[in-house]
Amino acid sequence: MAYRFDFAAVFDYTPVLAKGVLVTVELIAFGAAAGVAAGIACAWARTQGPRWLRPPVAAYIEVVRNTPFLIQLFFIFFGLPSAGVKLTEMQAACLAMAVNLGAYSAEIIRAGIQATPRGQFEAGASLAMSPGQVFRHVVLRPSLQRIWPALSSQIVIVMLGSAVCSQIAAEELTFAANFIQSRNFRAFEVYFVATAIYLLLAVLLRALLHALGRRLFDPGRAR
Repeated sequence: MAYRFDFAAVFDYTPVLAKGVLVTVELIAFGAAAGVAAGIACAWARTQGPRWLRPPVAAYIEVVRNTPFLIQLFFIFFGLPSAGVKLTEMQAACLAMAVNLGAYSAEIIRAGIQATPRGQFEAGASLAMSPGQVFRHVVLRPSLQRIWPALSSQIVIVMLGSAVCSQIAAEELTFAANFIQSRNFRAFEVYFVATAIYLLLAVLLRALLHALGRRLFDPGRAR
């Protein structure tokens, strides 16, 4: 007997899907903002920070980049409570995404900083700027402009990786899809719709980041 598709059985749970999408958007909004901020701080520490700060920052980056995101998530959600740090599912998911993106974005941003001509550092110093002012006003903006496409791609990858957060019962899109499938047993339809939503989210996020990059680095064209 031929299989009969029934997508209506999925859309009967539209509120559940909508909540999952909203939670996924919240996760990536926080994860992207906190992760990029952490990446900038770590990139500064590795290129211009004090020498004593470089080894722990390098260790953090290497540990995160060489361990699975799922293990990092489990460590934060299940491991930290043993040390007295208890987090909700959403708090753990947000922290894990920020920690993960922070390590990857740090190396991307560091590459942009290292590509900055030495003359720009010297020009800032000649204007009596402090090292921190040179970094903020002279180095950071052009560095981010150079690596924005790579950084945008990494943010999209982390957004797609948020599906793993369903493993700790964070109610994002994959958690919603699993819940619906457990109720109607329409695995093909449920995961087809979830795949389409993730694809749409990735396309929209990439377009949003592209527009943001144009506004930040080429305001004349943004108009």
